[in-house]
Amino acid sequence: MVALKGDERIDYLLADQERRIIQSPTVFSFSIDAVLLANFTYLPIKKGKILDLCTGNAVIPLFLSKRSQASIYGLEIQERIFDMAKRNVEMNHLEEQIQPVKGDLKELPPELANQRFDVVTCNPPYFRTDDGQKKINENEFLAYARHEILCNLDDVLKACSSLVRSKGKVSLVHRPQRVADLITIGKKYNLEPKRLQFVHPKKGREANIVLIEYSKDGKPDLDVLPPIYIHDEDGHYTGEVAKILYGEEGSRFHGRRPEEFSE
Repeated sequence: MVALKGDERIDYLLADQERRIIQSPTVFSFSIDAVLLANFTYLPIKKGKILDLCTGNAVIPLFLSKRSQASIYGLEIQERIFDMAKRNVEMNHLEEQIQPVKGDLKELPPELANQRFDVVTCNPPYFRTDDGQKKINENEFLAYARHEILCNLDDVLKACSSLVRSKGKVSLVHRPQRVADLITIGKKYNLEPKRLQFVHPKKGREANIVLIEYSKDGKPDLDVLPPIYIHDEDGHYTGEVAKILYGEEGSRFHGRRPEEFSE
């Protein structure tokens, strides 16, 4: 049994009855953004190498391991959260597939710097620290996860470009307000946007999440995918989102409110 620390708890990885995940309300708990990114990301099925930057407690590698047999690495800079990632991999007996690595994407550790990956994913900090529009959280774990304190979008895309092989894929989840930055900075590092998808809280509301996929050294050819709507008019998860969250179990959860999913 994996030891828990502080206010940590063990949850099921959504409806997955095999994988579980250590989370903490004051250190790290995953959000729907991570689930959407994992679902959106192109994956090799049997072979290849995948890298998740800003991996947190390794939630994205855990989701990706359900869809691919490829080797998966996860890079995390914060020692406390990196420790959670290691214990999550051990608890799920995935040591042979998933390797958490502690380090800074601005100064890559040797075990990653000399590799090139088929796919790189990242759920980076969303908010700039210089615009004054978003108060920085006093909790340093949450502040680092949400604000560009330890790295900014330029740092993230530079690292993605250096780590992905030519014609390899890079996928990110971010905020729609940063789409112009996502495209211009990506092109700066030879990451050509190939797929773009907006996520809305419900129909008639502005998008609050965007998913983007790049191809390293790819040709200009951007597909804008149909939007995803999280909730219907009654506040229930839509059928599409219930299936993303819970796979084939999704139909069982369709039409229920988000707060009912604690079972």
